[in-house]
Amino acid sequence: MADTRKPAQDFTLRIRRYDPESGEAPYWDEHTINLEPHRSVLEGILQARGRFDGSIGIRCSCKAAICGSCGVRVNGQAGLACHTHLDAALKSSRDGVIEVEPMGNMPIIKDLVVDMDAVHWKKIRRVTPWLLAQDPLPEREHIVPREAMVDVTQSMACIQCGACVSDCLSMEVDPLFVGPAALAKAYRFVGDPRDSQQFERLKDLAEDPHGMYDCTHCFKCIEACPKGVAPMNQIMRLRRRAGGDHHIEDRNNGFNHEHAFVKNIRRNGLLHENDLLTDSFGGKASPKAAMFLAKSLPVITRALLRRKATLKVALGHPHKAPKDVKRIFDVVEGRPERYDLNLYITGYDEEQSGAEEPNVGAIAGGGEDGQAIPSAPGASPKGAS
Repeated sequence: MADTRKPAQDFTLRIRRYDPESGEAPYWDEHTINLEPHRSVLEGILQARGRFDGSIGIRCSCKAAICGSCGVRVNGQAGLACHTHLDAALKSSRDGVIEVEPMGNMPIIKDLVVDMDAVHWKKIRRVTPWLLAQDPLPEREHIVPREAMVDVTQSMACIQCGACVSDCLSMEVDPLFVGPAALAKAYRFVGDPRDSQQFERLKDLAEDPHGMYDCTHCFKCIEACPKGVAPMNQIMRLRRRAGGDHHIEDRNNGFNHEHAFVKNIRRNGLLHENDLLTDSFGGKASPKAAMFLAKSLPVITRALLRRKATLKVALGHPHKAPKDVKRIFDVVEGRPERYDLNLYITGYDEEQSGAEEPNVGAIAGGGEDGQAIPSAPGASPKGAS
């Protein structure tokens, strides 16, 4: 077979340098390296360190996108330096220079090395990342349905690189937020039938003001994850387990707020935001709703003055859900049981559209006799249904 690889060429790396112990401000350092385009950004950084400046700080190990050590930001996007090709990085650059920075939301130790223990591993420990076995233990082994283990396989694929933590917008606003990596890890045990504390885990994460309802659905963790774990999807599945299976009404009002969205769309067809607050607290006659409306009056007044809202829209319902929307709700709510889809469950890979063989077999909550439920037309196999 002919060698189709392109010859080596020059690439310019602009590396963010910072040493907290020096007392100096962060600065950019540029180096030109010479490598084949299919080689990784990590190889470029190591060449720059070996040839020009041995003081460049970078953490790495396997060079094969397995260990998760070399997490950085390339052109503003978090990921693995060893998993990002130089030619792809050049295409996404703004000025023909590949920018490499340390990951966000974590303290910098030196240059591209961040303190994972101070944030990432601290959050992981928060969710009790081990199995809490049932008592009494079986004499030999737990017999677990295959479908149940397939259900948690996606969250098990996490290599703890911290890319999702780096780009999480909720953590930028609230550093105490448990975070996408830890919550994805939490689902690995919540979804495991061998764990004895499913309700307690869900109750804990629902009641925590920085827990699973603190996620704002920005999708940044899904974009950043190099392994397709889709942490935000796992957070949504935690919520569905807490609200749909255990009916946990939390003090943060997350459960009621999500149900308010459903009620709003079913009634209006479109989101009528002025009803969300009152619906979240039991309707306009609820004392809690009245209290929060009173607190929101300054915001409402500014919105009216700036014409971002009108009394007609605020007090009325300009839209009404068509029959087709209501029929969708009836079909979904009429199912005997809920089922979720993830990357490792039925469907086809995005890059293999039309392939004869499905990605993986049976799913949690699948059809009879272990048969997989087919994906809906046009559905993305990477998302949860």
